[in-house]
Amino acid sequence: MTSARKEELLNQILDLMTAVAYDREPDGFKTNTITKSADNPVEMLTVKECTEVIQGLSEHTVRQLVAQGKVKSVRTGEGKRGKILVNKADLISYFQK
Repeated sequence: MTSARKEELLNQILDLMTAVAYDREPDGFKTNTITKSADNPVEMLTVKECTEVIQGLSEHTVRQLVAQGKVKSVRTGEGKRGKILVNKADLISYFQK
């Protein structure tokens, strides 16, 4: 990651923190793009939990889907010890196609 990208991310985080502190809408964000709803919470699954949700799915396949960008995911931590968290709704919709 370049230093320019790091600075850009830090500025975005600072803007979000300032927006929360002053109870205002963050710069560059639209109300309809960021929605928090008790009816539709974001649920993230570990690789192992993904295999329990979709019967017959292996951990290797989940990791391949993540690597290919076919399902939304985030990596927590760094390196081999970082966990991969997969968006449950995105995983299910991928297999419903």
